[in-house]
Amino acid sequence: MPRNDNEKWQIDLEEYIRQGEPDQSEKSSAWKTAIGLQDVDGLKTSDYLLETAKEHIEGRIDIKTAGQRIESYYEERTGRNESKEETKEADIVAARIAEILGERTFQFSPVEWKNIHKRLFNGVFEHAGQYRTYNITKKEWILNGDTVYYASADSISETLNYDFQMEKDFSYKNLSAEDTARHIVKFTSGIWQIHPFCEGNTRATAVFIIKYLKSLGYSVNNEIFAENSWYFRNALVRANYNDHKKGITATSVFLNRFFENLLLGANYELKNRYMHVDYIESENKDFHSTVSGAKVPVSKSQNGTLKLSHEEMAIIQVLLEEPSATQKRIAELIGKSERTIKRRTVEMQEKGLIRRENGKRNGRWEVLIRL
Repeated sequence: MPRNDNEKWQIDLEEYIRQGEPDQSEKSSAWKTAIGLQDVDGLKTSDYLLETAKEHIEGRIDIKTAGQRIESYYEERTGRNESKEETKEADIVAARIAEILGERTFQFSPVEWKNIHKRLFNGVFEHAGQYRTYNITKKEWILNGDTVYYASADSISETLNYDFQMEKDFSYKNLSAEDTARHIVKFTSGIWQIHPFCEGNTRATAVFIIKYLKSLGYSVNNEIFAENSWYFRNALVRANYNDHKKGITATSVFLNRFFENLLLGANYELKNRYMHVDYIESENKDFHSTVSGAKVPVSKSQNGTLKLSHEEMAIIQVLLEEPSATQKRIAELIGKSERTIKRRTVEMQEKGLIRRENGKRNGRWEVLIRL
């Protein structure tokens, strides 16, 4: 389905969300998320899927019938080519995501994640619902073609069991909303980095996390996944990528933004280009960060460039978002030691890039430059 008409499918489904009955709104949100998540792998759904979704939303067919129609539609078609195969995958998987998101069942376990993957990709991928038996790499645009280091195939089951057990044992009691979101970011990033399946990891992760959050009692705004699914994947990449030789460290800043928008109603601007490892300076007038709910414009320096290291840029991004962040907190977010951060923040203060107000305990950082 072409997306050159201002995402017509989003506009169509948005009408049901705004004006429909509660049941229609819930169904529309699920379909919108299901369709949007196909962007993770650059796939586009068809007009036929959208029309089928509308029939389900309006109550003319149930979700099982909707899925069966989509699969029958492609079984009857001939003369396949690569683009049609991609559309087939997008349509079938989208219908299955909508069905799973509409179910009020969930069990927090690796088995549930495997089952979700199997349900999404059965008949689409040969090894649906099975852990990969070989090691993988994936070239990433935001890493200039480099790859994240994923878990080795022989450690997948053991590593997953460990991560899930640690999450089961973790207590959210007395955590602030912000700390809760950050912990969920850490868990999500960790299990995604394992990348247990041959294909479809991010879509299965997104569906699993949405279901998990709902089981914890969160009213999840699925539309953030729908409209920012590629950002979600790229943020996971940046949260798991290091190249210390080039001064690049794993950072959860971008994934934190996504989850704070999702869970806390924050309004961070989610732009993929800001996550590129070469994105040190901005030539775009619309580039900005959000501090305490206010948008702060960021422009170029007087000579048009800024010679900031990746480390300095990462620290500045943290301080723009969390002016009261401690050096320990900064170290956690950008993957450096606290000792390194102490040294670097002193250097940055000496350069006139940042300054500390009101002392150590209750102080705040102020960024003094416009990037």
